[in-house]
Amino acid sequence: MYLVRTPRIIQSLFPRFTWRLPENDKVIHLTFDDGPIPEVTPWVLEQLERYDARATFFCVGHNVEKHPDIYQQVVEAGHLTGNHTYNHLDGWTTDNMTYLRNVRKAARMVNSNLFRPPYGRILPSQAHFLQRHYQVVMWDVLSGDFDPDLSPASCLANVLDNVRPGSIVVMHDSLKSFETLKFVLPRLLAELDAQGYRFEVVPQAVEAEELVPQGMPALQTA
Repeated sequence: MYLVRTPRIIQSLFPRFTWRLPENDKVIHLTFDDGPIPEVTPWVLEQLERYDARATFFCVGHNVEKHPDIYQQVVEAGHLTGNHTYNHLDGWTTDNMTYLRNVRKAARMVNSNLFRPPYGRILPSQAHFLQRHYQVVMWDVLSGDFDPDLSPASCLANVLDNVRPGSIVVMHDSLKSFETLKFVLPRLLAELDAQGYRFEVVPQAVEAEELVPQGMPALQTA
């Protein structure tokens, strides 16, 4: 089970996370998790280019290591990237030391001060450390494109019925989501463009002195 729209009470549990951006203008922040994937990510880039749309890609370090050319395509197209751990770890079921080392390993390949925990699952102790070095980006609209029991039309409706100015929308440039994404993304871009929305990257926090992924100190066991 998952929630399409993140309730405010959940957002309040982690107030320093970025859930949505305050926007007076009609701006949407599309995000894509789990790539880069050669069969999927270049197609996503083509769709975004048609609308001069900029998005934020939360990349799995192992995928970047395997497909550095695709990662470079994302960067050169003007999109932003973020750290999504090296092995797509679930923070709820991973001990802190293993989890944080995995994030640091991904940081060697993904040069970004943005971080999103896979599945949105992160322990308070993990968050406490990561917030000192990253802007943790969550979402307020989850498309559900990963759900095999959700029809593509319902996935599209999940987004269109819930977005508002400043929304951060989660989709996936993964093989698992690709069939649904092929239906949803072109229609989503066309409909929101017709409504006057612009598509921009998630802005990075200005507190740069606290967000230094490449300079993370050695992890301590106590």
